[in-house]
Amino acid sequence: MNQQIDPWGQVNIKNYENLCKDFGIEEFSKILHKIPDPTLAMRRGVIFGHKDFELVLQAIKEKKDFIMMTGLMPSGTFHFGHKTVVDQMIYYQEKGAECFITVADIEAYLTRDITLEKAREIAINEYLTNYIALGLKPKKMNFYFQSNWKKEYNNLSKFISKRTTFNEIKSIYGDTNPAKITSALIQVADILHPQLKEFGGPRPTVVPVGADQLPHINFTRDIATRARSEFNFIRPSATFNILIPGLRGGKMSSSITESYIAFTDTPETVAKKIRKYAFSGGQATIEEHRKKGGDPNIDVSYQWLRMLFEPDDKKLEKIYNEYKSGKLLTGELKEILIEKVNSFLKEHQRKREQAKKHIDKFILQE
Repeated sequence: MNQQIDPWGQVNIKNYENLCKDFGIEEFSKILHKIPDPTLAMRRGVIFGHKDFELVLQAIKEKKDFIMMTGLMPSGTFHFGHKTVVDQMIYYQEKGAECFITVADIEAYLTRDITLEKAREIAINEYLTNYIALGLKPKKMNFYFQSNWKKEYNNLSKFISKRTTFNEIKSIYGDTNPAKITSALIQVADILHPQLKEFGGPRPTVVPVGADQLPHINFTRDIATRARSEFNFIRPSATFNILIPGLRGGKMSSSITESYIAFTDTPETVAKKIRKYAFSGGQATIEEHRKKGGDPNIDVSYQWLRMLFEPDDKKLEKIYNEYKSGKLLTGELKEILIEKVNSFLKEHQRKREQAKKHIDKFILQE
C-alpha cells in the first residue's frame, strides 16, 4: 500500500483519493444524492468516504433502529478539529439513532499516561459540555467510560481476543506492545458491543471517524465477520472525514496551542491566533498578490470557511474567486474568518454555560 496510517501517531494524509484506492473506501460523493438533509461536511466533501453506509441509509429510510457509535480520547483541549465528528453524532441522533459514545479513559491511561481521574475531568469539562452545547440530546444516549461500563461490554474484549493473532495486530499497527494490544481490543468491543442482545442488537451501526482511525475500523470489521457465528454481528459501517488542517497547516493537535482554536478561546485570542498563525495561500507582497492572486486550496482561512463556517455556497464561491484573482487579500480573508469564528463562539459559549446544568442527564447510567 502507498500510505501507512498510525492511529496513535501524527498522521498527515496528503492524498485522500489514493487513500480510498489503497484501503477500499467507497467515495461518499457517489451516494450523496441519497442522503436526507446532508450536513455541510457531507455536501462539501469533508466526509469523503464510507464503508457499507447503505445499511444505515436503509435503516434511516425505513425508520428502523440503528446505532451511532463513536469515541473520544480525553487527552486535551476540545477544538474545531473535533467538530466534524460531533456534527455527525447529532445528525444521526436526529435521524433516530441510539447513540453510544465511549470515553477512552483506559486507552488514555495505557497509551498516554493520563490518570483515570484526569481523563474523567477532561471528558466532562472539555468534551461532554461542548457536545451538549452543540446540540446532543440525552434521549437514546449512552455516554460511558471504558473503565466502568457494563459486564457484557467488559467481557467482549476478552472473548474477541481469540479471533485475532499477535502477527495480525503487528501487521496493522506496526511495532506494538501489550498496552496497545489491549487498547485495540477494547476499541473493537466499543464498536461491536451495542450489537449484543443485552444492548438491543444486532442493529446496523455507523461509526463516524477521522481518516486516521481507518486501521481500527478495518480491524473491527474483520473481527465482526469472524465472530458472526457466535455473536450474530453485522459488520459496522463507517464514514471517514478529512482531518481539518491546523492553523499552521498539517494536523490540528491539542498539544500544540498555535495549531487550533479552542471552544473556550476569547475573541482576542481567536483574532491573535488567526492573524499570526493561519497559513496563507497568498503572495509575499500586496502588489504581487494583486497581480498573481492567492491559492485558496492551501490557504487555511479559506479551508476553515469551506469546511466549517460558511454554509452559503454562493458566498464561498465569491470568496474563492476574489482571493484567487487577487482582489481579496490574505489579511482580509483572515478577518472574514475571525468574524465567523467569534460569532459562532459567542453563541456557543453562552450555550456551554447552560449545558453544564444538564451533564447529569448523560452520565446517570453509571
